[in-house]
Amino acid sequence: MWLTVEHVTRFSYDGSINEAYTELRLKPAHRDGQRCSSFVIATEPRGVSVAEYLDRFGNAVHHFDILESHQTLGVTARSEVWTPDQFEDDEKAPSLLERWDLLRPSRYVPLGGAIADLAAEVEAPGPSLGTAQAMMAAVRGRMTYETGSTHVRTVADEALSAGHGVCQDFAHVMIGVCRLHGIPSRYVSGYLFDPGATGDGNSASHAWVDVWVPDRGWVSLDPTHDREQTARYVRVGVGRDYADVPPTRGVYKGKAREELAVAVRIREP
Repeated sequence: MWLTVEHVTRFSYDGSINEAYTELRLKPAHRDGQRCSSFVIATEPRGVSVAEYLDRFGNAVHHFDILESHQTLGVTARSEVWTPDQFEDDEKAPSLLERWDLLRPSRYVPLGGAIADLAAEVEAPGPSLGTAQAMMAAVRGRMTYETGSTHVRTVADEALSAGHGVCQDFAHVMIGVCRLHGIPSRYVSGYLFDPGATGDGNSASHAWVDVWVPDRGWVSLDPTHDREQTARYVRVGVGRDYADVPPTRGVYKGKAREELAVAVRIREP
């Protein structure tokens, strides 16, 4: 499926700031069956020099500095991407060190408390796709999707204990219970296209989970919807949890408070 993605981010400040450094993880991945044919970043103010590098997970990171004083910053990222009908694993098996890293607790995914309790409730024969799917169903059965019920800093056991959250929380909870069952699991950031929705509701940033199992290799599962990745998913980045793949991250000099506004539109060409 060919899709065009427009992601608009606007930062506003209640006073002047300067020496701002910003990182962006907004470029769709060009791997695992997905192909990004074009990607353009436009900034306001204009004339900003944007550089790019790959992080240790293979994600494209764009970054820039604005040294002069300003009170607003706009970033528009436009992409054209082809998505496969299902996730296609291009990668080799993770190394022993990578598996260890994806089985450990991480900033948003502690492996105790409510996470350990849920993992213990689900009987599973061992690291397998069946176990991962059972964990996905358990998370979907335990939590209710509720916009605004959590925030970007909510960790997995907090969301699970509350029984509600958004896609980021569903992903973190599933990562935790899978890791406790010996399944290396990573966070996927991207977009989900809904052609049946009306208005601007046909697109949104989304988060789901990759699991590595011996019988299939990497498999991409969405606990928010209790299903595997389809052609409606646009992959951007992967990491241990959200902390590794935030769409934007930055620092600045000044005492002004920041407000963030984001709008995403996805359409078929």
